[in-house]
Amino acid sequence: MEDFVLNPQDYKIINQHILQYQSMPGALLPLLHSIQDDLGFVPEIAYPLISSALSLSVAEVHGVVTFYHHFRSNKPGRHILQVCRAESCQAMGSEILELHIKKHLGIDFHETTSDGAITLEPIYCLGNCACSPSVMIDEEVYGRVDSKKIDQLISDLKRAS
Repeated sequence: MEDFVLNPQDYKIINQHILQYQSMPGALLPLLHSIQDDLGFVPEIAYPLISSALSLSVAEVHGVVTFYHHFRSNKPGRHILQVCRAESCQAMGSEILELHIKKHLGIDFHETTSDGAITLEPIYCLGNCACSPSVMIDEEVYGRVDSKKIDQLISDLKRAS
């Protein structure tokens, strides 16, 4: 487990969600979504609390968090930049765009820039195939993204942070 300590407010949020979902059949996914919606991630230190409340093993909780690309186990940056990796975007150059972004930011997927501004993540279809390649920044989708456009978007993000 990572060297991370929950602050009292985060611990309270996690426990409130556990109480809300623990008696619900199939509670794990909705519980994880709720925690991530509030904290931005599902801290590994919370896995034992979740597993105990849902009568699961810590390994089962860890397995679900790591299986689904949506979930994060580390605190994200102030902005989330997701690059679509679906077939249409790949056919239109998303792999070249990915390499450009990684070089520009100096990070790989699932990493955050040293200034804490941007976390880079893959996503497997934004439903914007007609405008491939696409990226999503926070909750806004951008289509027909090339290196010039992404450089401008990143610059705008860093200025806003």
